[in-house]
Amino acid sequence: MNAFLAEFVGTMILVLLGNGVVANVLLKNTNGHKSGWLVITVGWGIAVFVGATIANQASGAHLNPAVSAAKLTLGDMTTETALTYIAAQLLGAIVGGALVFFFYRNHFEVSDSADDKLACFACSPSLPGNGQAFLCEVIGTFVLVFCILHFQDPILEGSGGDKAKLGLGSIGLLQVAFLVVGIGLSLGGTTGYAINPARDLGPRIAHYLLPIGGKRDSNWSYSWVPVVGPLAGGVLAALVYRILAL
Repeated sequence: MNAFLAEFVGTMILVLLGNGVVANVLLKNTNGHKSGWLVITVGWGIAVFVGATIANQASGAHLNPAVSAAKLTLGDMTTETALTYIAAQLLGAIVGGALVFFFYRNHFEVSDSADDKLACFACSPSLPGNGQAFLCEVIGTFVLVFCILHFQDPILEGSGGDKAKLGLGSIGLLQVAFLVVGIGLSLGGTTGYAINPARDLGPRIAHYLLPIGGKRDSNWSYSWVPVVGPLAGGVLAALVYRILAL
């Protein structure tokens, strides 16, 4: 699997499972209806782990333009590669959002709330105010990317002083999953913690295009916040990481 395909498939599964748990909680007559925020945050953490496991070997499992922007800022990838990753992430998120609709199609039909239907695809602020929401997305994404940049593999040191890093394989991705759950529990109450431009914009495009009965507008006036905010947070995390490493 090449890097583009890995980012596409990984992000598709990420959104299918992540937005899928939101649909399971919000839509009527599902087994998970009204099961709450804890279920959503844990479901998103598992979605990150599964999507990253699929993409990790081929692409490093960015699955998030904010992560790719941070890596570009640090000089760890070229502009062309970063744009390729971001394109794959956005396309995967659109398909993942569409799959959520087709999977829960009957439940979308019996649900009355147009806001809940939109929430199965994209984030909205809990209270009005794009400026405050932007700040929340910057901070949430900063925490995500800054912590990811500090994750390290264990090091085995021999008796002669030689050192070797021990890769953890897929198990090492659990730390990212726990991080996403933690951000959701602590910082997700204001905006729904997009912390990923593709995860919000891709499904929002799907919401706009899909024949969802009783849907509202796709809230395009807010859509820039979960795109620009996470990108700014990711770049800021990379810059602070570089400064502290000097």
